[in-house]
Amino acid sequence: MSKIAIVTGGAKGIGYGSAHRLLKDGATVVILDIDAVGLAKAVKDFASFEGRISSETVDISSDSQVKKAIENVGNKYGHIDYLVNCAGIQTYGNAVETSEETWDKTFDVNVKSMYLTAKYTIPFMQKAQGGSIVNISSVQSLANQKSVLAYAASKGAINALTRAIAIDHASDRIRCNAILPASVDTPMLRESARAFSGGKTEDEIIDEWGKSHPIGRMASIDDIGELVGFLCSDKSSFITGSSYVIDGGLMSQIPVILPD
Repeated sequence: MSKIAIVTGGAKGIGYGSAHRLLKDGATVVILDIDAVGLAKAVKDFASFEGRISSETVDISSDSQVKKAIENVGNKYGHIDYLVNCAGIQTYGNAVETSEETWDKTFDVNVKSMYLTAKYTIPFMQKAQGGSIVNISSVQSLANQKSVLAYAASKGAINALTRAIAIDHASDRIRCNAILPASVDTPMLRESARAFSGGKTEDEIIDEWGKSHPIGRMASIDDIGELVGFLCSDKSSFITGSSYVIDGGLMSQIPVILPD
């Protein structure tokens, strides 16, 4: 029987890559996103997976919309096996510059959404007598650039949320883990590259950022999707409450460079 998966933020970026990985693993995938145009394109892209892909336009920070979308999936299939929370936004500013509106929006999209999806998905996982939740966090939950106050705080909250869900629902055989990527080549990151180009081209900035990782490049969405697929699968059946850094060595290096 096909596993049933929900992927938030599935219209593009890490969500798109995660949905693709789960489809290739044989799951039936429902992608949720606020981007209706992007959802339609993703469903068209995945049309070869024989009807195992569908989508719903959802404001992931809305309790009523999340509840309705997840109950639609759960009631249709009778259970839900995987929840992959990829929806998120990048915001900038220090404590003085960050408005209350920006702070609240960042936490609504990046953290509240994961609480809501878990709240309404877990009962269907309990029906399935188990499941796996994967939350996309960031290495910025561990160390920060300048001027990412709300974003970094939200990613730290995701790590704590992940641990709490893992402990609370271990007896239900529901596992919950976080993935902490460094730079990933996504539309969101390319938008940041354009914003901070300093006169350079988007591709030049992407190349520079990639070279800041010891492995010499940034991650692809498929790199992250591979880890998502593993953490959803039974191959990771003894793993829960963990935060997995996937960063091309970025967090392992000391930024002071010695001369050759």
